[in-house]
Amino acid sequence: MAGLIAPVARLIEEFSKLPGIGTKTAQRLTYHVLRASTDDARGLAAALVAIKEQVDYCSVCCNITEAGVDPCDICADPRREVGRICVVEEPLDVLAIERTNEFRGRYHVLHGAISPIDGIGPERLRTRELLARVVEGGVDEVILATNPNLEGEATAMYLAELLGSHVPAVTRIARGLPVGGDLEYADDVTLIRSLQGRRIIER
Repeated sequence: MAGLIAPVARLIEEFSKLPGIGTKTAQRLTYHVLRASTDDARGLAAALVAIKEQVDYCSVCCNITEAGVDPCDICADPRREVGRICVVEEPLDVLAIERTNEFRGRYHVLHGAISPIDGIGPERLRTRELLARVVEGGVDEVILATNPNLEGEATAMYLAELLGSHVPAVTRIARGLPVGGDLEYADDVTLIRSLQGRRIIER
């Protein structure tokens, strides 16, 4: 960038790579870091490194977990219902549903949704791991809690077809969530109603 010294330009460029961060926001963040104390800057850098070095994925549900903790705390909890799996797109969706204290089963995190426009097909998601869990047996219901947008609906329909012959019930969370919205921004009451009003997917 013209007129900027290399370290400043580099940080602006790195911030710009984050989702939802445009050039102006990246510039504001960069100058905030520049004005911050050296200790604060080192703390931010250490946190960024730690999230890559100290966070892993659960071998059961594919949710994030601390490195060395496998399975994750939810999968290892004997009080959770083994026969009920709630499928979500992202780890943040697990946190959103857990806030409601309504669901006592286990989860499966896909790490995305089917989006042909973006070149994301089922093979890019954690669908194979989900199918393996269901085929293994002992699962009574799979709740599809993908986001109520085009990508989420396409993912739900694909999974319903994929899992339908292997599990007694494949349900979809009810339309308590706004179309085009994300689970992580939904309020607790809306999420509770969505879970309570789930329905069988017609194929």
